[in-house]
Amino acid sequence: MTNAAHIFEDVSLLITHYNRSSSLERLLLAFQGLDCAFGQTVVSDDGSRPEHLEAVKQLQPIFGFKLVTSTVNKGLGHNMNKGQDAVQAPYTLYVQEDFVPKPAFPENFRKAMDMMHQEQDLDIVRFYAYFKYPYLKPYGKGFSEMVFRKQIWWADHLKFYIYSDHPHLRRSSFFTKFGRYTEGRKGDATEFRMCLSFIKNKGRGLFFEEYAAMFDQKNSSAEPSTMARSNWTQQKAVFILLLRWFYLKFRILKNTIELANSKQI
Repeated sequence: MTNAAHIFEDVSLLITHYNRSSSLERLLLAFQGLDCAFGQTVVSDDGSRPEHLEAVKQLQPIFGFKLVTSTVNKGLGHNMNKGQDAVQAPYTLYVQEDFVPKPAFPENFRKAMDMMHQEQDLDIVRFYAYFKYPYLKPYGKGFSEMVFRKQIWWADHLKFYIYSDHPHLRRSSFFTKFGRYTEGRKGDATEFRMCLSFIKNKGRGLFFEEYAAMFDQKNSSAEPSTMARSNWTQQKAVFILLLRWFYLKFRILKNTIELANSKQI
């Protein structure tokens, strides 16, 4: 084991990668720069182009990670599943390759690990988000517990996104309680199916209140995001705002029905 200042021996760092080898190198160098080391690092590649896969293989002896590959692109679900299958430590820190840890990471990650050790029913600790989870209960040490309000009059549609593919800590036995990721669907749909499973199987998770303090998400023009999303919901025209209001009410109803029809593990 390295002589780094912050050593997390019982954690596997799991990184999913697709056609962004420079971003992957930046992420690994950032953890080194913060003097952080993990018991294991796994890079799960989803059929990257030859030039990127070759670049990843050149990084392997430098950073000492385990590389699991796919001959063709099979989507987020498959990439997450095979990556998690390669994990050996009892805890998994999941990070996509386009994120960069910030100076606040080591101290707050240590706090999250302490809480996971102390409370065996904690399933996940989330470190990054675009928006704050809507229903939170103060927990301590800069974290709050996410509370899913199932009644339809709790009308913030973000309540269903209690799980997230953004950087988080989880137990490596995650699949035992929540099942494997759905394969053969787009990334957003794969993530949402895991959200439903997390709710249905009574998952318990914490949310870091300063949710932009531990990680940055950086996409360069050379290696842009592989997730394409419509920006129509961000427009401010009165008609668009009205349309968005009706759409979100429909989403609440649709998601509630989908949750009721989903199966428990």
